[in-house]
Amino acid sequence: MLEQIKTKIASQQPLDRSEALFLMQETDLLSLGRLADGIRRRMHPEGRVTFVVDRNVNYTNVCTSKCRFCAFYTEADSASAYLLDSDEILAKVRELVDHGGTQLLLQGGLHPGLKIEWFEGLFSRIAAEFPQVQIHSLSPAEIIHTAELSGLSMPECLARLKAAGLASVPGGGAEILVDRVRKNISPNKIGWRQWISVMEEAARQGMRCTATMMFGSEETPEEIVEHLFRVRQSQERSGAYRAFIPWSFQPGNTDLGGQTASGVEYLRVLALSRILLDNIDNIQASWVTQGDKMAQISLFFGANDLGGTMLEENVVAAAGCSFRLSQSQIIELALGAGFTAARRTTAYEILEEY
Repeated sequence: MLEQIKTKIASQQPLDRSEALFLMQETDLLSLGRLADGIRRRMHPEGRVTFVVDRNVNYTNVCTSKCRFCAFYTEADSASAYLLDSDEILAKVRELVDHGGTQLLLQGGLHPGLKIEWFEGLFSRIAAEFPQVQIHSLSPAEIIHTAELSGLSMPECLARLKAAGLASVPGGGAEILVDRVRKNISPNKIGWRQWISVMEEAARQGMRCTATMMFGSEETPEEIVEHLFRVRQSQERSGAYRAFIPWSFQPGNTDLGGQTASGVEYLRVLALSRILLDNIDNIQASWVTQGDKMAQISLFFGANDLGGTMLEENVVAAAGCSFRLSQSQIIELALGAGFTAARRTTAYEILEEY
């Protein structure tokens, strides 16, 4: 079957689910990596690795979803509960700009008291004071939660957020886009169809998105493949996604527990993502969960982007995973692997090459 798959890839024909499962389960790692690397080189022949200078601001840790894989959330009446006010968030954005940053990833929990007016006021202030910063913020679950609290339809909510300054929607909360898994690990969160519907509506309104996958919890190989096919099909319908980011579940301090995926498992999923999602331009390596050396190896398994510098990150860190990379370290990783490095915007416009 491998030769048949190679022929299809060479002629840019899409694979089917059985072929994808064969690659994931039966193909040796280096052969899988070579296939993914070939697609990367075809799609990005310039030999460039991109990154963005960004900050992840978690505006609250209060969340009604209570996902079993999350070590960050807390109850509203907990002594550790917090909600940042606008001035605190603006100070963090100002620090981001001082570091040359262009992307704000604003995400929090499903707070029971935050209606759309709170986000409109915040986004409007950020857009007015820092027009160079792209507000790449909120997840589909947060958008639907905000819409429901505010008595709005999801499209109305998105339109108002966009008018206030929201520029693009990150792919948080995708986990595995199969409801069997979602009901086990995040039973109070939106289903996979709702997640997709937010992204496709954002695309209809002129916003681009990213898609993610958190794997290594309770899903099967077949469900990983199904997730990738659902993202691919959504991209065919909508063109919503600029990038795809697979990352491994971090079990520390979570109710779900268990073990994280190995480096080999991560590289297999990453390579399979590049092979199946050849209608999405960019695949990001997750140094936040994998560390710098595995991120560097990822550049030969299909990844062409090292994500953001993440001046701040709290959610994955709460699970005991606290890798940190500076802009200079990200550049060194790319150069050390034989690529050029380029700082980009959220929209993948190149700002500076190294």
